[in-house]
Amino acid sequence: MTITAKSLVDISSDISSLPTIFHQINQAVEDPEITFSEIARIISGDPSLSGRLLRLANSSFYGFSSRIETISHAITIIGMAQLRDLVLATTVVSQFKNVPSSIIDMESFWKHSVACGLTARIIAVYKKEFNTERYYVLGMLHDLGRLLMLLNIPDVVKDALNTCAAEKKLLFKTEMETLEFDHAEVGGELLKEWNLPSSLIEPVRYHHNPSAAPQFQMETAIVHTADLIVHALELGNSGDSFVPPLDPKAWDKIQIPSSLISNIVDQVNVQFPDVVRAFSGKY
Repeated sequence: MTITAKSLVDISSDISSLPTIFHQINQAVEDPEITFSEIARIISGDPSLSGRLLRLANSSFYGFSSRIETISHAITIIGMAQLRDLVLATTVVSQFKNVPSSIIDMESFWKHSVACGLTARIIAVYKKEFNTERYYVLGMLHDLGRLLMLLNIPDVVKDALNTCAAEKKLLFKTEMETLEFDHAEVGGELLKEWNLPSSLIEPVRYHHNPSAAPQFQMETAIVHTADLIVHALELGNSGDSFVPPLDPKAWDKIQIPSSLISNIVDQVNVQFPDVVRAFSGKY
């Protein structure tokens, strides 16, 4: 059978659907008559998820002046739609708990993802984008395709990593040369299988080629730029040993003054340890 991005998703029955609790929360958020306490009750039914969300709400990610003790309080301050996005980011982590660390260090992988999410969110705040939590989610999701590849074709990924190290090449380009698709396409297919909106699928699918995004170019450009910044800062590692090239059109799209980069980096460095702790448990 010819391996394609879609076939890797099709054979991953354990991962091709999101956890039930996400669907419960998503359905509840869409109900105009739902109350904060009812959503809190759903979330509280998953102690691990509740703990992560409360740690995140009390971290420098938000910087609230008073401590948030309950999920109901968190929803009141953060908002239901924003909390749903954070639930997506945290539940996705559990979907890949069985990925072996023998080829890629999974702790380092999730650190890279957290850092990319933080950076994307900070850029989105500067841009005054709506619902900046979704940018955090995009950062957390952008390299998921590589995990699916590790689960299904680990030897191919290992060979690609060795080729990159020997020939000083970028991993996503080696994936394309070897398979005629890369982890970004696999990730896009996975999010599509999960029935997530195009506003999430496109930035994942095109984060290495943001100019090709057909509709959500701002979101894709921000994730693309955040990924490069995090690679340069060496906060975690998702497999690449080199910083991917910047798409000039993406930089033009986000229109962030170069003078702000140092401020963005400072904020990422401040928030990163705190948010990593919020997600530990063990990832």
